[in-house]
Formats: sequence, C-alpha cells, structure tokens
Amino acid sequence: MPRSDVHPHFEFEPWQVWPGSYDNPPAPENAYPFPEATDLKIGPATPIASMGSCFAREIKDVLIENGYSYVQEEAGHPASRHASAAWERTYNTFSMRQIFEYTFGEWQPELRWWQAPISQVIQDPYRRIVIYGSVAEAEADFEKHRQASRNVLMQSDVLILSFGLTEIWEDRVDGAVICLPSGPYVNEGGNMDRYRFRVSRYSENLENMERMHELMSEYNPNCRIIVTVSPIHLWATFRKDVDVISASWNSKSTLRAAADEFVCRHSNVFYFPAFEMAMTYRGILGKQTFAEGREPFHVNRETVRFIMDNFFRIYA
Repeated sequence: MPRSDVHPHFEFEPWQVWPGSYDNPPAPENAYPFPEATDLKIGPATPIASMGSCFAREIKDVLIENGYSYVQEEAGHPASRHASAAWERTYNTFSMRQIFEYTFGEWQPELRWWQAPISQVIQDPYRRIVIYGSVAEAEADFEKHRQASRNVLMQSDVLILSFGLTEIWEDRVDGAVICLPSGPYVNEGGNMDRYRFRVSRYSENLENMERMHELMSEYNPNCRIIVTVSPIHLWATFRKDVDVISASWNSKSTLRAAADEFVCRHSNVFYFPAFEMAMTYRGILGKQTFAEGREPFHVNRETVRFIMDNFFRIYA
C-alpha cells in the first residue's frame, strides 16, 4: 500500500528549524539562531560606518558605546546625528543612492534648493531637515559635506546600510527623490506640485542597491557591506489604498526580498536579520518589542540591546 510521509527525515542544523517545533529545542533566550560560519569578522579596530533610517542611529550609538572604531565626519553638524556623516536619516534606497552619486560623481538635480515662502530660509530637499540662511551658505556647506561623505566611504572597512521604507516623493521632471515633504518650505505653503508620491517596487530598489555596490566597488573595493531592514515601522503612510500597518509591512517585505537577492549576488555583502529579531524572534520569546509612549512604532531599548548583542556575537 503506498503511503505519504509528511515528515521525512533530514539532518538540519539548529538554525535551520523553527525553535521549539516538534522535538526541537526551544528558542535560546539571548542567542538568535544564526549560521555559525560567516566570512565577515570585525573587531574594535575595524573602521565601521553606517547610514540609513532611525535604526542607523541606534547602530551608531551602540558601536560607539562599545569602543568600536566608528568612522565619523562632520561631528558638529546637526545632520550627522544619525549616521557617519551629515546625511541625516535616509529612509529609502533612492536617497541612499543619491548620496553615493553626489559623493563620487556630479549628481545635480534640476531644482537643488527650496526657499521657504515666508521665512525665506534655504532648505535642502534631499536631507531632513537641513536649513541655511542663503544659497551661498548652503552650497559652501554642501561642498564640505561631499568631501566628508567621500572621506567616510573611502575610510570604511565595513559599511552598514539600514533600509527603511519604499514610499518616495519623486521629482516629476528629473526623477530626483526628496527625503520627505517636511520642514519650513512645506509648512509655509511651498509649491509641491513638482513632486509625486508613489510606492517603489522590488526591481528599482534592487537596482539602487546594485548602483551603490558598483560605486563602492570602484572607489573602495575592499569594503564589506552589511545590509539590514530597519525594525522601526512607519509612523504614517501617504498611501490612500491601505492602512499604515499594511503599508509598513509592504515596505519591509519588499526591501527584505531585494536585500536577499542583493546579498546572493555579491560575496562582500552580508545580511543581518535585525528586523527578524525584533518582529519575530522577540515574539517567540514572549518579549515586548515596541516602545511605549508617543512613538510605539519604534522598538524599545531591550530590543535594541538584544539586536546589537547578537550583532557582536555574530560578527565580532
């Protein structure tokens, strides 16, 4: 009599099976199950830079607190709080790609600066939210920033990129992507008709990742790249067709899929599962993930510590 064996016997490593399933051991309290072998090892002397969304700031702070050689430029600039240079928070891969292109090339959008209608201050549309008193001041500071950005990317042995979301505001004329419709220009009624909101998709986000890798391969070929999906969710969505939770998961899922393909294509690119640790593994352990108070879309301090403790366990 033929039969179907729904559970054939295989030899799996512990990190290949769901924790606690069938006769498998439960999830370890502090050690996220990860493949033991990795070609990337870092130490306190390894020059490390980071760029990305709000979670990039968390990475930066923990690396510095633990005595790692975090590469920093423009330390006194308010836009450097979240990253290795005054890139500010970069929520999408388009903004990241533009950083690489203005760092190593002559990227110049048709409309470079916004001038607020009432206060007349000059605002950089591509960094959130950098403001100047005049165009001359803005251009002089940005030229210094380009050199600082180049210094960071050229000096780094490891670059951590934290991808946040797929929603973008795009210039209808030349395709440049602004950071967010925010700041004095928007608040004072600046004309936003030039820009259209849309949701970016898998292929174009992967293309942005490939462009960044292409430029790093040309200018700093020995740099290893760690990519991760930020575990911090969208505070709000500009979409009208879905709710904010669905929009956030769409962003994270799209970026996770693109990152997987990106890592598979390059031997010097590695994926660190910060999002999975926060959104799934902490739940398996019965732990609270989200912060309390006014920003419950952020992860709490315990989750940040758990993620970064495992970062050091895996790579250090």
